[in-house]
Amino acid sequence: MTFVYSNRSSCIHLKSITFMSVCSHQVIRTCKKMGIRTVAVHSDVDSNAVHVKMADEAVCVGPAPTNQSYLNMDAILHAVRHTKSQAVHPGYGFLSENKEFAKRLAKESVAFIGPDTHAIQAMGDKIESKLIAKAAKVNTIPGFDGVVKNPEEAVKMAQNIGYPVMIKASAGGGGKGMRVAWNDEETREGFRFSSQEASSSFGDDRLLIEKYIDNPRHIEIQVLADKHGNALWLNERECSIQRRNQKVVEEAPSTFLDSVTRRAMGEQAVQLAKAVQYSSAGTVEFLVDSAKNFYFLEMNTRLQVEHPITECITGLDLVEQMIRVAKGYQLQHKQEDIPINGWAFESRVYAEDPYKSFGLPSIGRLSQYQEPPSLNNVRVDSGIQEGSDISIYYDPMISKLITYGATRAEALAKMEDALDSYVIRGVTHNIPLLREIITHPRFISGDISTNFLPEIYPDGFKGHQLQVEEQRELLASAAALYITAQLCSQNVLGNSRVSSIPMECNCWELCAQLGERWHEVKVNTFGDIYMVAVDGEQVEVDGQWNLASPLLPLTINSKHRMLQCLSRDASGLLVLQYLGTSYKVRILSKLAAELNSYMPEKVPEDTSSILRSPMPGTVVAVTVRPGDKVAEGQEICVIEAMKMQNSITAVKQAKVKRVHCKPGETVGEGDLLVELE
Repeated sequence: MTFVYSNRSSCIHLKSITFMSVCSHQVIRTCKKMGIRTVAVHSDVDSNAVHVKMADEAVCVGPAPTNQSYLNMDAILHAVRHTKSQAVHPGYGFLSENKEFAKRLAKESVAFIGPDTHAIQAMGDKIESKLIAKAAKVNTIPGFDGVVKNPEEAVKMAQNIGYPVMIKASAGGGGKGMRVAWNDEETREGFRFSSQEASSSFGDDRLLIEKYIDNPRHIEIQVLADKHGNALWLNERECSIQRRNQKVVEEAPSTFLDSVTRRAMGEQAVQLAKAVQYSSAGTVEFLVDSAKNFYFLEMNTRLQVEHPITECITGLDLVEQMIRVAKGYQLQHKQEDIPINGWAFESRVYAEDPYKSFGLPSIGRLSQYQEPPSLNNVRVDSGIQEGSDISIYYDPMISKLITYGATRAEALAKMEDALDSYVIRGVTHNIPLLREIITHPRFISGDISTNFLPEIYPDGFKGHQLQVEEQRELLASAAALYITAQLCSQNVLGNSRVSSIPMECNCWELCAQLGERWHEVKVNTFGDIYMVAVDGEQVEVDGQWNLASPLLPLTINSKHRMLQCLSRDASGLLVLQYLGTSYKVRILSKLAAELNSYMPEKVPEDTSSILRSPMPGTVVAVTVRPGDKVAEGQEICVIEAMKMQNSITAVKQAKVKRVHCKPGETVGEGDLLVELE
């Protein structure tokens, strides 16, 4: 059996399968287990991707832009014919919910590993799916059940429904083409951005509008159905931790649902699946309010990114089940066979800067990449490796990090250890945010909603805020690392070198700078153990001081910590990742610290009169010209990155002096866009 597979989507054959998604690892592993050969389709920039190397065959389907490769049906169908693939697995995105693609495969007598075209069309259109859900007696959100034609009609509908409202794309999903509006002006702006994003992401700019359920939970039900009328619900996934309507951390099961609500949601999800004669794995998403009232949101007719946590608690391989259903087999299980065993979490690791709007895309090459080593019940689904490029063309997801435990506390502890042990260099990543989420008291207690991030971080994410004891631990670790490096530098291949510290010494007096403050540090060594006094408070640091390793497992005052040294230089500056966040610590001798006070400080750039791009992307629109007067908060231009559009606004009332960009241009992070005077 053969599969045609791509890192962006997937195709399956029973003799050969074609893949087209970042779920490649698991899909290919499952196929190998089932004796099915695999074929990967890829764009030219993905020619060295992991899924390409794992598959039995690989076919390039075009250049990097998605409309010329992963959305190029002609090229993908040519690959299917050329490799004689019998089936196609579409993965998570792009053509995974495209009914035309499924129809064209059917004409070629190639199996589509997913539901039939009727179900894709019915559930892929949010307007039609809502009408079907109502008819199937599934709870739905109040709203306008037709297509909103223009901004003024959107305003009228919003006023009739009552603010706040949600404007969203009729086609597609993944948080794209969605905006919350609280007034008429936000409705007009939301209509414009949502229609542009929907057109760019899905080729369909139709929008609908409905009541926004304030402060809800986002809980989804995994369903599995065959071609013989059988359907199961495989329990729920809690997906409330989101930014820009996109999921960040998921867990299964939910802490919020009781058995009665869980069954009611599961039964309604199955009712909907049966109403459209659904056959495959799919997800029915609900919004749940504080009183446990639940409302149908949408149905995703594909394998979800977060499906592994369902596999953890049920023991089912969903990819295997999808392949069996596509082949025509009946389901192997009954509803009473579906368990909830243990607890599972998934953290979506992105190449994003979490300090910018909870995550704006970052691009670059992974100069160093090491997944959490040898941890039990930890799974990493990724499509990249050391040396891989993160580009502006595709979703910035690096991996899905999944942990499992017999209890929620056990699974959370494993996630904390896994995040601390994850080595990613070369791109900015969101591990600082992920770690802060899972260790926050509200998350630990299960007190969450889709507004969790803006409520916890109303002024934006600032990284881990060190407590006094944690600050001492960090400074003591930095001092111990500094002394270790100095001692190592005294000898290179047995040859003595001049060192900045005495050759025969086991006691040092240093100064350490963290932020704007300097601290007195005294270090004594006893073998590998360092006794460090930070401002008079003793800290014991013990560990494996392997300076060549990216991970430094330490014991600090009897507590186990994983430290990562991101960089260190001859000036005594160390950049350390500690408790998920990176900190700059400067360690100097007392004399060097005194002399350092005479060094001039670099004057920061005045950014009030210039606009720089906060992320790499493509300029979609420029709304000003030289000489125009702009008000504070007025839109200057729009940057699209990874299919998300971001409005760049003026920070003050001013006059436009120069415009340095134009629509269609590619810009990098920090590139100058507009000058004001």
